[in-house]
Formats: sequence, structure tokens, C-alpha cells
Amino acid sequence: MSKDIRIKRGLTLKLEGEAEKELVEAPRSKTYAIKPPDFHSVVPKMVVKEGAKLLAGDEIFYSKYTDEIRFTSPVSGVLKEIKRGAKRKVLEVIIEADPQDIYRDFGKMDASKAEAKDVKERILESGCGAFIYQRPYDIVADPKDTPKAIFISAVTTAPLAGDKGFIIKDKIAAFQEGVNALKKLTPGAVHVSVDDHSAQYLKSIQGVELHHVKGPHPAGNVGVQIHNIDPINRGERVWTIGVEDVATIGTLFLTGEYHAERTIAVAGSEATNRKYYKTKIGANVSDLIGQVSDEVRIISGDVLTGTQLSNNQYVGFFENEVSLIPEGKNYRLFGWLPFTYNNIHSHSHTSLSWLFPNKKYTPTTNLNGEERALVVTGEMEEVLPMDIYPMQLIKACMAGDIEKMENLGIYEVAPEDFAAVEYVNTSKIEIQEVIRLGLDLMITEVG
Repeated sequence: MSKDIRIKRGLTLKLEGEAEKELVEAPRSKTYAIKPPDFHSVVPKMVVKEGAKLLAGDEIFYSKYTDEIRFTSPVSGVLKEIKRGAKRKVLEVIIEADPQDIYRDFGKMDASKAEAKDVKERILESGCGAFIYQRPYDIVADPKDTPKAIFISAVTTAPLAGDKGFIIKDKIAAFQEGVNALKKLTPGAVHVSVDDHSAQYLKSIQGVELHHVKGPHPAGNVGVQIHNIDPINRGERVWTIGVEDVATIGTLFLTGEYHAERTIAVAGSEATNRKYYKTKIGANVSDLIGQVSDEVRIISGDVLTGTQLSNNQYVGFFENEVSLIPEGKNYRLFGWLPFTYNNIHSHSHTSLSWLFPNKKYTPTTNLNGEERALVVTGEMEEVLPMDIYPMQLIKACMAGDIEKMENLGIYEVAPEDFAAVEYVNTSKIEIQEVIRLGLDLMITEVG
């Protein structure tokens, strides 16, 4: 049974630099990279050495503590370098790509007719298990678990985020086959959330519960949708996966090959070619945006949750967006005075910009202040559309109080759900990091 969801609380940031709805083929990168830090809680164990020849779909490393979770090469080529950090932690696995990909043949399989164990084995051996995350804890799903449901969000609300309807519109057949495979992994429902745009492409998908979601950010976050459709209780597991990743799984079953395609929207006020680029997972960011100056911040992801990159680094494994905004190197004289600078967005109405609700802004990376011992009652609740007390949960995470964290809803949240809270927070605290540390503590102490 479908359920329409209307989110009232939240914050939609209207920013300059949205990507045009034009899909182009990105130049093929000379090198691609898989970055183990993209997979939280995974400790990689390498199975190949530098200089090894790889096919697209060949295993590179697996998870030390869950060896069924394998990570495979997005392209064919030669393993050029394994970059390590402190204590020999693997930071990047760089692959020098062939001019054209040669794929490992996993064999075709009709997901709707296959046995559940065969479907799961095919997903894991191909590396597609890395696409599936679990709630609670927002980590790579453990294949030994059986989730009560699987959630897929095709709703776009994050600032300048790539339109998921546009990304998936040419992959509907593969998406359907991916859904057929995912249905074998859970006794419950596969939930697909859509907005007005993605609904026109996904309304005909069979075997899912379709939910129409409207509202400001973070309505598009899968955590908010789970909270409104089928909340998580202690001991339960829910799996989540991105729309394009579902299509990748579907392509695997239809063709027998791991096509690690990624559609990336290049957006932001500093981007010169704001388009959608068809490339491979782990592409070099400079092949999408060229070389940019130090005055521009390159972000892998959206401006609220993304990761900073520099020239010639690699786009994150899960990202469908690269954002370019100005570095915040200009300091405002008497910036603390209200109504002094009226050309910037202000949630707290300390500038006159609130009189122009449809105006688009050009943000910078300026924090406009340092961390401070100041809490404004009610500001967090305005932008978090979940029935939890965000300020109290943040305090419990900072204190490491496990019992309070449980009672206040830690099982239902992920760091991305607090991105808007972090943006409006007067205290300037790194709230997403606080929530991540709280979740890590729960993994260690509760499991």
C-alpha cells in the first residue's frame, strides 16, 4: 500500500548554479580510484598487488570483518598504486584504465526466477553489495542480516543536487530488474519514494510500494522517509540503496557484467559547464571540471554533506554531484551586526534576505563566526522533520550516554539528516561529526 508524505518542517536552500538538464559523455579518465574511507566501518584487506591486471568487476579488496562484502574494479586496467596513510591505512586504490573496458563475465540471471541465495551471492561477488547500506548506524549492510524492508529514494531536495528522475530516466528496464533482485533479499516491502519529476519515470515499476514525497530538505533523505513509513526499532535492520545503484544491479543481472556507471551533475556558481556527465565510479574530478584555482572549493557531493576535493582527486563512490562554490576568504567588517549584509541567506532573519523567498544565493565556505557556547531554543526542531529532540540527542552523543541516545532515537538517524540542523545552528558545532561519533559508539557498545 502506498503512502503519500507531506513534509512541513525543513529548509530548502536556493542556490545559484543548478546543472542544466543535458547529459554528455565525460572524457575517459586515465586513472580511477576506489577510496575505502567512503565505506564507513570497513577495514579493507587487499587481494591484489600493485601492477596486477584487472577486468571491470574483478575483486580488489574485501571487508576484514565481513569477508562476504567485496569491492571490485569499476574499469579494466592495471592497479597502479595503493595509497596509504597513517598506520598503513589504505586511502585510495588507483587503477590505470584501459582505453576500453573489458568486463568479467558473471553470467546472466533472471532475478525474478532465481533463488534468493543465488541472487545474494551474485550481488556480493560482483561488488554490488557495497551499494547497500543499513539503518541503524548508516554503514555497509551485513549480508548475514535479513532486513525488514528496503528503501530507495528518488527524491531530490538537497541544494544543487542532481535530479534523480533525470539520472534514472534512461535506465528504467535495468531499475526494474534491480528491484526484482532486491525483492529476494527481504521478506518485507521494497519502498520507492518519488517526487513530481521522478514519478513520471518510476510510476510503472512493479513489485514496490511507491510513495510520493513533497516538502523542503531533508524530505529527500531516506532516513526521513523511513521515519514516516516504517520506523526502526531496536534490533531491526532496514537497507537503503541509491536509484542509479539499483539500475547497476539490474544491468548486472541482464548482461552478466558489472557496469559501474555514474551520472554526475556538475553544479555551483563557479562551475563553467553545468551539465550532467556520464562517467564511471571513481572518476578523476579534473576530467569533469578541468583545473580550478585555489579560490574555488571543489565538493564531492552537495554543499551540506559533501567532501572537499582538490584538483586531480577522485569523486566519491556514492556521489551524483560535484559542487563548485567560492572559497570564503573575505571577512565581513562588523558582520555580527544585524541587517548589515543583506545579500546572503539567513535562516534567523538577521538580514533582509528573508523578504525575498525566491531569491537564489551564491554561498561561500565562510563560517561567519567560530564555535560558541550559545543555544537558540527551537531552531533545530524547525529544520528536522522527525519526531525526535535533536538538541538533546546531540548532547547525549557528546556525553556518550548510550541509554539516552537509545531513548532519543539514535537508531533512526544518520549524519546527513542533521545537515540542515548544522547549517542553521547558532553554536557552529560540527553536528554531523557528533552524530557519526555517537553512531560509532553504539556500534561498539551495542552492535
